[in-house]
Amino acid sequence: MDISTSVAASRLIAQQRAMDVAASNLANANTPGYKTERTLFSDWISRQTGADTPPGGNTVSYTQDRATWRDYQSGTLTHTGNPFDLALAGDGYFTVNTPRGPRLTRDGRFGLMPNGTLADSAGNALLDNNGQPIQFAPTDTRISVAGDGTISSENGQLAKVGVVQVANPMQLTAEGGTQFAASGATTQAVSPGIVQGAVEDSNVQPVLEMTNMMTSLREFQFVSQYVQAEADRQQSMIDKLLPTSG
Repeated sequence: MDISTSVAASRLIAQQRAMDVAASNLANANTPGYKTERTLFSDWISRQTGADTPPGGNTVSYTQDRATWRDYQSGTLTHTGNPFDLALAGDGYFTVNTPRGPRLTRDGRFGLMPNGTLADSAGNALLDNNGQPIQFAPTDTRISVAGDGTISSENGQLAKVGVVQVANPMQLTAEGGTQFAASGATTQAVSPGIVQGAVEDSNVQPVLEMTNMMTSLREFQFVSQYVQAEADRQQSMIDKLLPTSG
């Protein structure tokens, strides 16, 4: 493969990645707590050391897929009326106990399990500020959650929702659409700003993501046409230099 086609191929791979990320964002536009993904591309410089390198041709720039990162800007809050739905108006994450260990999430769609445990839609228990599952007794019927996470019923104070903060969001590893594994230390949030009876919507902007996808698609098509044109040019050159014998 010649250099021009290699450079174009690196661009095609990058545009394919951009379209995949945009498609994932659109698919999760209605997923509570979902954070938009962004791509980061840069140049990868290849130094040409041949003695016959033409003027201005001492470097070749390939497109490099450096990283995919998330926009952690808060989404809007939607009131559901469900007393077990919780939203975070400030920074921080709920902690749920999964089979893989504790995971962080902004998805506050919670409900009661048959044994009275407060859990997410997958059955992962919501943890309190001591790292223990939050459970209710059958007599706890009027549940209220204060802004600091304190849970109370007609029987008094029951627990406090654990909301943690991470010092460096770059140390979060996404698992699925709304869960994160923290590789760094976490601390309990002082003022989590919990809103009962509401969920945080995703921060995806569908119109923007659709525009990004269409732009990436057009660029992908343009580069594909270039690769095909270059292949046709090379084939034409070969046919002229090496004519078939009649």
